Amino acid sequence: MSIITGRSGLQWFLTGVRGIASLPAIILMSAFVGFSGFAVEAGIPLGQTVFMTGMIWALPAKVLLVGSILAGASLPAAFITVTLSSIRMMPMVASLVPEIRTAKTPTWLLLLLSHFVAITAYVFTMERIHNVPREHRVAFFAGFSMTVTSANILLVALVYSTVSSLPAMLAGALFFLTPVYFLTSIWASTRDRAGHIAMIFGLALGPVFHQVAPEFDILYAGIVGGTLAFFADRAIRARKSRS
Repeated sequence: MSIITGRSGLQWFLTGVRGIASLPAIILMSAFVGFSGFAVEAGIPLGQTVFMTGMIWALPAKVLLVGSILAGASLPAAFITVTLSSIRMMPMVASLVPEIRTAKTPTWLLLLLSHFVAITAYVFTMERIHNVPREHRVAFFAGFSMTVTSANILLVALVYSTVSSLPAMLAGALFFLTPVYFLTSIWASTRDRAGHIAMIFGLALGPVFHQVAPEFDILYAGIVGGTLAFFADRAIRARKSRS
């Protein structure tokens, strides 16, 4: 699809807002219904659940925080856990910002919008951003990301008191939709072979490290899997260059 010109910044913002009706946004909202049930079961008050939805935003980080609370972890331990989970957003911000900024984009606006960068917003934007004129890409991303965040804050507030009545199997299925979507979307949006190799190694090593060090299984799987993928990709490139 070619770039559509002739629209104003407001129109592109509203185009991003309409992304709330897309499959990625609907799947994410379904997963937040499951998260609400998880928070209820953990005894997290409504106000705190709504607050963490907006402030932490990324769903996996909130799950880790609630899990740390359930495990009786100390505040510093919970802080480190959420921080390590959120560090994975840095490469997304680093790759998204050059795609949406212009020479006139203020730094404060990019810093503000970086809060809303999570996997759903990142994948949705990167799949569509090349059809948006560069001068309106910030508006497009802001429209989608801020709407999705606001919608999920409102959703959590509305379903918190009723989600406990859902069958456990249904709540679990809704919650499980997000990792399935994350995996398929990241695989489809990854542009190089090393990324695909890293995902394969990570999926294979995750269960292994969960048995060895369940507190740090995701971290270890990411570091080891990513390192192996880097060297595997280099070996493949070297082999092809010799042939």
